[in-house]
Amino acid sequence: QVQLVESGGGLVQAGGSLRLSCAAAGRTFSSYAMGWFRQAPGKEREFVAVISWSGGSTYYADSVKGRFTISRDNAKNTVYLQMNSLKPEDTAVYYCNADRLVSTIRTGKGDYWGQGTQVTVSS
Repeated sequence: QVQLVESGGGLVQAGGSLRLSCAAAGRTFSSYAMGWFRQAPGKEREFVAVISWSGGSTYYADSVKGRFTISRDNAKNTVYLQMNSLKPEDTAVYYCNADRLVSTIRTGKGDYWGQGTQVTVSS
């Protein structure tokens, strides 16, 4: 069982930056791949980024590639999402996701989800 708690969301102007954190409770955090998803009002939840258990592999949605960076600190049981050059279309609730497999996270079917943190980008 893995419990996930996101933080770091807020209101930022376009072009600004935010760093989201997802803290995991559980002894086996380092064996899980971790991902970020987002859901804007009236839209389906979409994949943003994923990182392998070791941090050696990362994948991004085309819409955030070059602007967002996913990273993890297994000693702190935490995964991060550094978001730069934010755009109004990045406005959404951002969710953390955990699963044993990177491939499963990329399908949106990971086992564990956090409650989400709101990110609002003003123009």
